[in-house]
Amino acid sequence: MATPPSYLMDYDALYQEDPHSAALAWFADARFGLFMHYGLYSLIGRGEWVMYREAIPLPAYEQLKEDFTAARFNADAITDLALEAGMRYVTITSRHHDSFCLFDSEVSDYTSVNSPAGRDLVGELAEACAAKGLGLFLYYSYALDWRHPYFYPRDLLDIARPDYQEPESRYLWREDADFQHYIDFVHAQLRELLTHYGPLAGIWFDPIMGYYARPDLFPIEATYAMIRDLQPQALITFKQGANGDEDFASPERQGQSLAQRVGERIGPQSAEVARRAWERNRLKHNEICDTLQPNAWGYHRDDDGSHKSADKVMAMLAAAAAQNANLLLNTGPLPDGAIHPEDTATLRAVGRQIGAA
Repeated sequence: MATPPSYLMDYDALYQEDPHSAALAWFADARFGLFMHYGLYSLIGRGEWVMYREAIPLPAYEQLKEDFTAARFNADAITDLALEAGMRYVTITSRHHDSFCLFDSEVSDYTSVNSPAGRDLVGELAEACAAKGLGLFLYYSYALDWRHPYFYPRDLLDIARPDYQEPESRYLWREDADFQHYIDFVHAQLRELLTHYGPLAGIWFDPIMGYYARPDLFPIEATYAMIRDLQPQALITFKQGANGDEDFASPERQGQSLAQRVGERIGPQSAEVARRAWERNRLKHNEICDTLQPNAWGYHRDDDGSHKSADKVMAMLAAAAAQNANLLLNTGPLPDGAIHPEDTATLRAVGRQIGAA
């Protein structure tokens, strides 16, 4: 008999029959997870989209890697806090839209391992989660990369590239066929994540708008098949849904579908792709992701003093449960990797309220 991952130990009988069904049953019971957006953008303290919104040139942004120490990123403390808050899983940005990775990669040197931190943060968190029975989801920016030379250009979708005044010489896309270089990079990194970090609870893809703009460029069925082949228990989500074959949807904030507004921005064909995927996903047990900061996901210094209270989080948990969904609650760690003290206090208070309920 196969030994289930630590987070599925209570689902052993079902795991022996079908690991994927066991994972779905666990997820439906999980209710509450911790989301973390951490990367180079954290050093600036103006949110995870700062490179795009402020059109920071690639060389200037890349220089942030030389200041990335993650000196107070403590996987043991993070997982203890998640457990204290009553959470059952953790989701971390293994690679965000800026392409900086929190894991060791053979196809990129733009990683935490090659920074002054000199550490594989995903690996550290994977070990801590496994030791404590927490599921680990790895967020991966599948449909956006502001650094990779062969991601598609702004004229296909405005968020695809920062609006630089001067052309960026390292952006090499010329035709659709060039995108295969990017897909090869993505699949190589996903294979690394799926083979180097033990049993994962799942892969969490983003941003769905990048997919809806050109769904024909993404081999979504092949990507999903690779995940299911390498880790049969691993669940897949891609926001509202790419093709509806996701195990759950994870829309932001209130749980609405993007399908109602994507058409105005991209076009009616993309809106129909969005609508079909959402219709296939909406009746599943899903997840709503939201922030402890007012809006930003990565640390935003201007939000200090206005993070959500424990009572607000309890109301968010109830609202998610009423929609047949878990709540994935995000914290943006400080530049040094420590969890914001406001968020620490809130999560501990939430854990006390859950325990008293």
